[in-house]
Amino acid sequence: MSPALRPVLTTADLPACELRSLVLDGEVFVVDDGVSPIDEVPGPRLRAIALGRTLAERLIVEQYSAAWVWGALFTPPLKHQVCADIAARSRPTPALRLDVREVVIDDSDLRRVGGIRVTSPRRTAIDLARFAPDGSTVRRVISRLMVIGDFTALDCIRVMDSRRNLPAKRRALPILREAAALSEQ
Repeated sequence: MSPALRPVLTTADLPACELRSLVLDGEVFVVDDGVSPIDEVPGPRLRAIALGRTLAERLIVEQYSAAWVWGALFTPPLKHQVCADIAARSRPTPALRLDVREVVIDDSDLRRVGGIRVTSPRRTAIDLARFAPDGSTVRRVISRLMVIGDFTALDCIRVMDSRRNLPAKRRALPILREAAALSEQ
């Protein structure tokens, strides 16, 4: 019996030219910086595994990268957004495709997917509303997160109201309401 392949292969497994050949032959499909055999089911677990191949254990996937893992963003961001709990007292990872920040985060805002920690769809929506550049893209992504996570703008507002000194809260309110209107259409 031949050994099973990993769900996501990267240049750590095979040379880049072999990975590209597998894609061209239709044996695999691209998932972020890796490839996955065609018999793997695309979804949050597979995207998390692909991203997790390059992340330190202490890092948490957030914002647009988390939206991509959940399926609310269809292509991975050029630079992945991750965070570390401020209580972890860790150094940022020097990586070209990672944007790392320290945050205060509660365990209830996290989910474990494919072996890595990802902000919940609701926490992801709140963070995007607070920090992502304003525009129609962020509203569509938040709207999809609301459907995926089965929550409303009011749920997000209640969470924000329960936190003291939350930066960019006022900025987030109209974005969340407009995203909720999109999800109801």
